[in-house]
Amino acid sequence: MTRPVAFLLAALALAIPLSLLAGQVWLNPFAPSGPNAAIILAELRAPRAALALVIGAGLGGAGAAMQGYLRNPLADPGLFGVAPTAAFGAVLSLALGLGALLPLAALVGAALAMAALALIAGNASSPSSTTLFALAGLMLASLSGALTSLVISLAPNPFALSEIVTWLMGSLESRAWPDVLLAAPPTALGLILLARAAPALDALTMGEETARSLGVNPTRLLWLMVLGTGLVVGAGVAAAGIIGFVGLVVPHLLRPYTDQRPSSLLLPSALGGALLLLLADCLCRLVPLAGGELRIGIALSLIGAPFFLALLLQLRSEIA
Repeated sequence: MTRPVAFLLAALALAIPLSLLAGQVWLNPFAPSGPNAAIILAELRAPRAALALVIGAGLGGAGAAMQGYLRNPLADPGLFGVAPTAAFGAVLSLALGLGALLPLAALVGAALAMAALALIAGNASSPSSTTLFALAGLMLASLSGALTSLVISLAPNPFALSEIVTWLMGSLESRAWPDVLLAAPPTALGLILLARAAPALDALTMGEETARSLGVNPTRLLWLMVLGTGLVVGAGVAAAGIIGFVGLVVPHLLRPYTDQRPSSLLLPSALGGALLLLLADCLCRLVPLAGGELRIGIALSLIGAPFFLALLLQLRSEIA
């Protein structure tokens, strides 16, 4: 076990009990039989913590894999266009009054994004295949964002509009065990596919031509990335809405403590993503707001945007 993995496991061992106790109603660990304590713990805090761990691990691992595939520390799973397309499916279900089908609609949207990526870049075998893949993802993200804005502008009533806007902010509030069961299997399968791509990602760090000479199949690698990232991101969006910056921030913070190979960064990034999302959710519960609690998507954007700016300034100084 590497030192970053051991440290992150220890941090999670401390953060998980904290997440079960923290909130506007604090639970006393020395008096667990207090009023409604069992219900709060089993039906509210535990599934919420579990969902934060699942989604955070998926986004962290996907971010590390994508940065390795595109060989760009600024890459984020959102660049694939899967999250915006999944969000469009969810928003469309809310606008049509089919809120009960929201998770299915989001997963269908993610599946359509994966299919589109496969059709556009799935057969690319030139040295510019990663560029084509990134551009295809940006195109999907732009189109999905425009369609989502169109649906919002055509919302049939203020209630539907409020539901759409609230969901797009990203939140783990009022999530239950069925949401965990919805997100966990696709996330686990997606991380397994990304782990299978890890050796090829290591070879890719030496250049596409060198990777080919080492036996890397670019089409197979592309499919692993499309399917793995699509499952992870689609499951997260289906269960909690759009949650950004986890896949950007976590791998970049942990990379200096590894040997720089994508394969050695996948597990630490998954654990780091789980830890970040769990702590951010605790913070959201503790910040008092008149209209409820702070949305986790907003909280992570407030953290991630300055981090992204600092990273850009660092890269600019290195280039200069």
